[in-house]
Amino acid sequence: MHQQNQTQMSDATTVIQKVRLALGRTTPLDKAPIPPAIDEPITRLVHSDIGLPELFAKRASDNHMQVETVSPEDLMAKLIAFLHSRNCKRLALPASPFLENLSVPAGLRSAGFETTLWPDMTLDQLYDYDCGVTDVYCAVAETGSLVVQTSPKHGRSLSLVPPIHVAILEPKNFVADLVDLFEKLTREGTGSATSIISGPSKTADIEMSMVEGVHGPGLVKLFILG
Repeated sequence: MHQQNQTQMSDATTVIQKVRLALGRTTPLDKAPIPPAIDEPITRLVHSDIGLPELFAKRASDNHMQVETVSPEDLMAKLIAFLHSRNCKRLALPASPFLENLSVPAGLRSAGFETTLWPDMTLDQLYDYDCGVTDVYCAVAETGSLVVQTSPKHGRSLSLVPPIHVAILEPKNFVADLVDLFEKLTREGTGSATSIISGPSKTADIEMSMVEGVHGPGLVKLFILG
């Protein structure tokens, strides 16, 4: 084994030496080279804040998410109708000031749903819930992806465990692309975990056939406030 490791290291050194000579260098660099600047039109496919919700809705639909634009006044009626249509009875929510301001937890309780906030439940209990209703940290227009951040008031399992995930988005959630997302995360921090969700759970483990909803939500419904 020791001789094999020595042989592998020798082969790797030989390859590196050949690359160095091909680049016209005879000795290792003292410091890493500075990467060339790349023009923004090459790195970005989305260049403007104009129309981000519309672009996001199209890309999210392509990712097999159900997307509906609603006014804040119509949100509760549309949300309750959707949950009834899916026979949802037990709902799990984050302790979210955004959802509280929209009266989502109170409205769902008044409509007869069993509604529990994340700080009042355990992960094991979450497996018995029909749906997770959440806000989001960001929505990436270029990829049609939701970005959810974990906190003591918002467990990441809310969007990953129940068979249905409902997300409510507001205009300020939208960013153009992943470049903007990672710049925002660099400024504001990632918390203990950040999930990027690009559609219902999918797997092709069984006979190489794509199946949705085996290891998580089989349906993702988005309400975009407009």
